[in-house]
Amino acid sequence: MATTQLPVLEFILANYKNFNARQTRDALLAYWKHVQNGGRMYWAVAGAMSSAQLGITLAPAIRAGLIHGMSVTGANLEESLFRLVAHHGYKDFPDYRYLTKRDDTKILENRMRRVTDTSIPEDEAFRAVEKIIVPMWKNASARGERRFWHEYFYEVIQAIPKDAYEGDPEQCWLLAAARAKLPIVVPGHEDSTFGNIFASYVKTGDCSASIVKSGIEYMADFYDRYAELSTGAGIGFFQIGGGIAGDFPICVVPSIKYDLQQPVKPWAYFCQISDSTTSYGSYSGATPNEKITWDKLTEDTPMFVVESDATIVAPLMLTALLECKSAPDAANALIAKCKS
Repeated sequence: MATTQLPVLEFILANYKNFNARQTRDALLAYWKHVQNGGRMYWAVAGAMSSAQLGITLAPAIRAGLIHGMSVTGANLEESLFRLVAHHGYKDFPDYRYLTKRDDTKILENRMRRVTDTSIPEDEAFRAVEKIIVPMWKNASARGERRFWHEYFYEVIQAIPKDAYEGDPEQCWLLAAARAKLPIVVPGHEDSTFGNIFASYVKTGDCSASIVKSGIEYMADFYDRYAELSTGAGIGFFQIGGGIAGDFPICVVPSIKYDLQQPVKPWAYFCQISDSTTSYGSYSGATPNEKITWDKLTEDTPMFVVESDATIVAPLMLTALLECKSAPDAANALIAKCKS
């Protein structure tokens, strides 16, 4: 019988005994232990997690101090904003597996952009945000200002009037991150809808490409951010998916050590949720052990790989962590009881 205070934590401890379930439980407990000891956690988010509404649990976790920095794709950054301003315009396709090419062409003709079983409305999302951010780009071009990609989106999302919200602002992780001034990197931001839109304005001469700081500048700045975040008990690395969102920030440790030739703390924790199977040459499917050889992790780093769907696992873990944060004594007592 679950308690009313910690139902999800109790459920995980009671039922998650083996295989991916055990990895989920152990990763959760190690995460909680790390932040309880004063450690921080860095999230790398690939895929289409914002369109999948991960913000429902991610935003409260940011506000609760369970997440201290992020690396996200340009798509995840902008899609969190889209959900806030155009939520009512989204359309779901639960039977997406059975759509024909003609069905998808009709979706296009209706000015929708499908992301698995949901779709983003072009006019309510892309074009509405474009009206706000393009003047910012043009003003920055005229003044010769330069900012990181996420800083423009931090300004946009805080400039939107509350009466324009369609989604729940409490479930918007980008808004929570902007208000918390969370350090973020957006590697490969050119590979996103607004990356393309920005490129078009650069091509026409309406905006200067130089107003957006480069990925190299992101890494140069991240050296300092990592030094700040890794003080004390250190910072862990929690990764959803693979690709550049994960590979870019995790490389900061060996780069500081070998390229800057400065002392650096290793990552204090590592967990990856991925449905990519281990295979030759696949970063997403590489085991954490491989990262030891690149000096990103050490043999003493707590390491976990959950081979499952992040839209299922991440909200479960975050909900349990939020329970722990709200009732730490009860959580610790329950964890100790289950270990005995």
